[in-house]
Amino acid sequence: MRTLLKGGNVYRNHSFIVRDILIEDSAIIEIGKEIGAEGACLVELDGKRVVPGFLDVHTHGGAGVDVNGADAKGLEEICRFQASQGTTGWLASVLTDTREQTLWCMEQYNRWKEMGHQGAQLLGIHLEGPFLASEYKGAMPEHLLQKKPNLELLKEYQQAAGGDIRYITVSPELEGMVDFIPEIRKLGMVVAIGHSGADYGTAREAIAKGAMASTHTGNAMKLLHQHAPAIWGAVLEDDEVYCEVISDGRHLHPGTVRLILKTKGMDRVVAVTDSIMAAGLADGNYKLGVNDVVVVDGDAKLASGGGRAGSTLTTGQALLNLLEFTGKPLEEVIPLLTENPAKLMGVYGQVGSIDEGKEANLAVLDDKCKVCRTIVKGKTVFVDE
Repeated sequence: MRTLLKGGNVYRNHSFIVRDILIEDSAIIEIGKEIGAEGACLVELDGKRVVPGFLDVHTHGGAGVDVNGADAKGLEEICRFQASQGTTGWLASVLTDTREQTLWCMEQYNRWKEMGHQGAQLLGIHLEGPFLASEYKGAMPEHLLQKKPNLELLKEYQQAAGGDIRYITVSPELEGMVDFIPEIRKLGMVVAIGHSGADYGTAREAIAKGAMASTHTGNAMKLLHQHAPAIWGAVLEDDEVYCEVISDGRHLHPGTVRLILKTKGMDRVVAVTDSIMAAGLADGNYKLGVNDVVVVDGDAKLASGGGRAGSTLTTGQALLNLLEFTGKPLEEVIPLLTENPAKLMGVYGQVGSIDEGKEANLAVLDDKCKVCRTIVKGKTVFVDE
């Protein structure tokens, strides 16, 4: 099947240029001017902006479905919701849970892979825990946290997921964790550090051992002090580490977002939602793993204790917020949702930019930068009527 996207303002090489895009089956096969493709399905874009589909590597759900409790059909519901926000690929973030429930999540993921799909691609699993520090647990259930590495457990999880655990968050100050990071990487997982009170030196050692990112930077971690830079200072300083940023205006002040971007550069920040099942829905009572969560004015907090518990942010809104917070043009902000997460996850060869030979995963934006069409592997999966 061939599809011709005609007259779009296409994002390429960090700028926009009017081009046609020819798609065959799931891949982009040609980008150029006045492409002719007899028999192709024609989509007239009338100058709308075409950007790579968004990638969300840290999300716990949406549209009333919590990843920890989602069966295969529930995961597909999240996929369809994600597509409505311009997301074409995401990782299912499994909050620290019991061994049995975590393995059940892997089983449901495997069942999802056997289904037909009508939304965003579920690219794999993100484990947020269980090797996390109690003091900075956030919404993690403390009684389920593990105080030291457990290679056999991680191997069991990775085997159950068919090798598709792509990403894991750990606290580097746990006994033996720094030296354990290379073992995690051998299992095929990208390592992020977070939920942590690590001092500067420990965080730097973790980075030297192969940690590549910081989880929801500035949240659930010890903050920078002029005499003790801590984990936050270490990840801001390092030129190679990626920093996750939740741009909902609650987890980070807009000025803090600007500071992180200025410090790290636009190529080392990854916009994530850290969304929960309440994303896309009204205020009310929800779940985040084993936790009860109350959402008021779009702000998700634990029913017990009142600590913040993820967000109700979507990628579509994250883009709009980043544009507002930074005042930067669209072409400078787009990599935070596309190229940067793709490079962090090691999949930039397939996704994350609009190039011939790559998967046809695209988001079409109107003149207000709102998502009006989403294309996954060459197939339109969302249109805003």
